[in-house]
Amino acid sequence: MKTGKTFSLTLGAILSALSLAVLYLSCLAPTGRWGLVAVAGLFPVAAVISLGCRGGLAVWAVAGLLGLLLLPDKLNALLFALFFGPYGVAKSLLERKLPRWAAYLGKLAFFNAVLAVFSLALAQLFFPVLPQWLAQRGWLVFPLGSAVFLVYDLGLTRLIAFYVQHVGKHPRGHGI
Repeated sequence: MKTGKTFSLTLGAILSALSLAVLYLSCLAPTGRWGLVAVAGLFPVAAVISLGCRGGLAVWAVAGLLGLLLLPDKLNALLFALFFGPYGVAKSLLERKLPRWAAYLGKLAFFNAVLAVFSLALAQLFFPVLPQWLAQRGWLVFPLGSAVFLVYDLGLTRLIAFYVQHVGKHPRGHGI
């Protein structure tokens, strides 16, 4: 695989554009909007693997900023900007630097901090899109959200392993 700066810049731009395109599709889809936002979050993860944490941060920043500026559905853009975009970098750093149990605690803390922002600061946007039975029982949001997050993290770990095995890691990457 090429290792030049031009290649890295081009790959980062392509991953940013793909992430933004999937984010835009999430605004058009009648169902599965948050699933598409999660798919958009895979491109910063690919950047972390191929280009290192700086590349992942750059893809997240570009797609997140453009999403906030251009997308008609700001909740999807915020969900990407606050969680799915930066999560790949956070996952990489936590899993590289901490024992497994501490990494899980750190990842859960990251998720619950973002969930707290959504449920407290953005309640007018967040709670109307939740099922009514869950929105009425706000205390359930954190334990149920944490359980769903752990399943998401496990699935993401398996996708990363598949990506590394079949696509490969960039020689200079500091990936997950």
